[in-house]
Amino acid sequence: MSVSLRPYVPADAKRCAEIFRSSIDELAADDYDADQREAWASAADDEAAFGARLVGMLTLIAVVDGAAVGFASLKGADVIDMLYVDPEYARQGAGGALIDALTRLASARGAKRLTAEASEGARPLFERLGFRAEKRNLVRVGDEWLANTTMTKSLGADPAPPTRH
Repeated sequence: MSVSLRPYVPADAKRCAEIFRSSIDELAADDYDADQREAWASAADDEAAFGARLVGMLTLIAVVDGAAVGFASLKGADVIDMLYVDPEYARQGAGGALIDALTRLASARGAKRLTAEASEGARPLFERLGFRAEKRNLVRVGDEWLANTTMTKSLGADPAPPTRH
């Protein structure tokens, strides 16, 4: 599968909300119960507010054959705030491509460390890409408590090319 990336535009809000909801509903079903998933997915109920959240960050869209199949957002210079992939395209490279791109962008923005609050299902992907678990968290979403893991990755600067004298 060939994945390309492009910047988010406001017209993507509806599709991103769909990806968000289906990703939570299907990919998180083994780790979170129905009430937890519903509380989590409700963040996309107001698509205008959801879209405003995405436009307020550096958000990238993963595209396969012209269709948006995932998205990820960088909050500030050093926090991956969102990473969601359509279940039909999960575990086929879109999530890794998005994290890799945000890692490069964070480094270009001068970040020394990149952080993400990874769900149970996303944690193995972050680990494969060099993130390490820092701490476990319980986050209240509506009336539900959801567990996640703070994951971090050090961003070393590329060595400067040798100078000639």
